[in-house]
Amino acid sequence: MSSDSQRGEGPRALVVHEWFASIGGSENVANALRQHFEGSDLLCLWRDEHVSIPGAGKVTQTLLSARPFRGRKILCLPLMPLIWRWTSARTHGAEVVIVSSHLFAHHVAVPRGTPKLVYVHTPARYIWEPDFDNRGQNPLIRIASSLLKPLDRWRASEATELAANSEFVRARIKRTWGRDSRVIYPPVDVDEIRATADWSLGLSHAEKAALNELPIDFVLGASRFIPYKRLDLAIRAGELSGMPVVVAGAGPEEARLRALAAQNTVPVHFVISPSNRLLRALYQRAALYIFPPVEDFGIMPVESIAAGTPVVANGHGGASESVVEGLTGSHFVPDDDESLLHAIGRSLSLDRTKISGQASRFSRQRFDDEVARWVEDHVTRESTFHE
Repeated sequence: MSSDSQRGEGPRALVVHEWFASIGGSENVANALRQHFEGSDLLCLWRDEHVSIPGAGKVTQTLLSARPFRGRKILCLPLMPLIWRWTSARTHGAEVVIVSSHLFAHHVAVPRGTPKLVYVHTPARYIWEPDFDNRGQNPLIRIASSLLKPLDRWRASEATELAANSEFVRARIKRTWGRDSRVIYPPVDVDEIRATADWSLGLSHAEKAALNELPIDFVLGASRFIPYKRLDLAIRAGELSGMPVVVAGAGPEEARLRALAAQNTVPVHFVISPSNRLLRALYQRAALYIFPPVEDFGIMPVESIAAGTPVVANGHGGASESVVEGLTGSHFVPDDDESLLHAIGRSLSLDRTKISGQASRFSRQRFDDEVARWVEDHVTRESTFHE
């Protein structure tokens, strides 16, 4: 079952996702799954009014979409497993239920005999590995975790099959839920990025002016300005290498990062809330992109690779899979200046003309093909669901 024939001709699918409060990595995957099964219905705990889900069939929300629950994740956390069990996929008449889960969406009840395929962004870090997520330090969550772990493991055992978004998450699934899984990397817009040789040509006048004020070669750090993203290490990379730094993004850490930058001996430039076009132009202009956090996968390193720019990435986490040492970048140990400086040197020596082609293994087409095979393993085109 190819991805082309899959659309519009495959089994009737219901896509389940935690919630839609913004559009991030997991929401993009949920939308890609929904688009793969054209016209499929969508089930989520809640969807904020400003979030658009174009082309979806019926969108069903739960009672947590009502005030005062909507958006209050910590308050709702103990209720979510119960809500998912009360929320049945039965009324959608789906032949297969595809779940996009990073918390408890995989707890959803499905009709007997209907395959439940779970795409796992991660087992809930709040619960299983709070050291990776400060929200897990909340006293309410710490109390709830001891009760939720056995239930979460049980519900994970009900899935027909699990797919992890990286080998890093696959190992976490094995460690926490005791189950094996296949790996299907998330879709990244690599073909779109590679199709434009110079993203600066499509910028607005203001964006072009901002880009032209930047140095020719620079270290790029780009993400949300929050502590675990470790953008301080992008600034440190510039100080160690003597190269100017561009920090792109937005968030509550901006004041701290600016104060840190003021202490540097090399220039540090800030680009606040860049558009996708400007971010892609920054990738293309940068000498290298530095990615310090431990992420389950990491979309932005793949975008940089698609733009032909080498990546210096944390050697622990999902980015270590997309960033191939000596081919698309290099790995380093955070808070080790010698490791960081050597990684910068190795990345700068790479042949940039050979980098962007390596992004194909994270393309949307590859994702569609692998999802089609995953579903085909459990649902035949001729099968029909009967309640």
